[in-house]
Amino acid sequence: MMPTFRIGIAGAASPLGGELKELLAESSFAGAQFLLMDDAEAHGRLDQIGDEAAVVFALGNDSFDGLDFVFFVGTKEQTQRWWRVALGSGATVLDMTGVLEGEPEAFIHCPWLETAQSEPDLLTRAVVPAHPAALALALLLGRLHAQGLLRSAAATVLHPASEFGAAGLDELHRQTVGLLSFQSVPQELFEAQVGFNQLVELGESARVSLLGIERRICQHLFALAPRAEIAVQMVQAPVFHGLCFSVWVELTEAIPRAAIEQALSGDHLERMTEASESPSNLAASAQNHLLIRIRSASGDDSGAENLRRFWLWAACDNLRFAAQNAVDCALALRRFRPQGQVQ
Repeated sequence: MMPTFRIGIAGAASPLGGELKELLAESSFAGAQFLLMDDAEAHGRLDQIGDEAAVVFALGNDSFDGLDFVFFVGTKEQTQRWWRVALGSGATVLDMTGVLEGEPEAFIHCPWLETAQSEPDLLTRAVVPAHPAALALALLLGRLHAQGLLRSAAATVLHPASEFGAAGLDELHRQTVGLLSFQSVPQELFEAQVGFNQLVELGESARVSLLGIERRICQHLFALAPRAEIAVQMVQAPVFHGLCFSVWVELTEAIPRAAIEQALSGDHLERMTEASESPSNLAASAQNHLLIRIRSASGDDSGAENLRRFWLWAACDNLRFAAQNAVDCALALRRFRPQGQVQ
């Protein structure tokens, strides 16, 4: 019988927190004791995890006492304020906000990939579950590179508002409503019109940085698949949810399409046939897999030709992909806390 763990979720009221609660309740952590935490304004809010009702508590200096794992899924400011307190209480920290990148206590992790540079051990105090865009690209390109097929690749990543949390969703919603009613649009977060628009840079005074996210994805991708060379460009898309990818791939030599399809098959990947629905942020919603389609660079998709250069069109549910990886990170770490108690 698995010991009962005590798990805290800091930022439980965030969109990512909602996805994480659902996946934890479906995992082998379902019997754990959960503590939902957030900033003071969320204190007392009624929530749930699985079928159980729960109350959100305000974060404080004693919030992490006795916890085995703490997921940080809220704002960067929240993580910066509380992660050292959580470590000091003896909890293992899983930072999904990116604040701990570069800290000696933490490393970027994904248990799905054998190419990852680091594995947890008894000394592991914190991990940064990989960014979902880097994870998706590593799944695709890492498998091609592992078989000695990949020569080069370039990816355009269509980035959704939900990657900026509730603030990003709210501002895109208000911009959309304003534009449809011919009113001025709010730009407090993006400092630019994102609704009905596509951008490679946000405003100079934006509270978030698209280029910073691009650098973060490249950093995570190098940690997950260090030998898979790829150029990445981010585009802020006018969508609320879901990551989409247009990936150009060049192989070392022309090989049968069936061999490429075989290389891009396996866990967490679902290849869609030409007769089925195309990968899209809508099709990927609430799915646990990265949806992909292979398209010949020549435009001939008869399925019989040898390919050296081709396109991949892919999509995933960004919040679900991120949360699923984070839960799997915690499952990989639990063997180092066999008693379910602060050691």
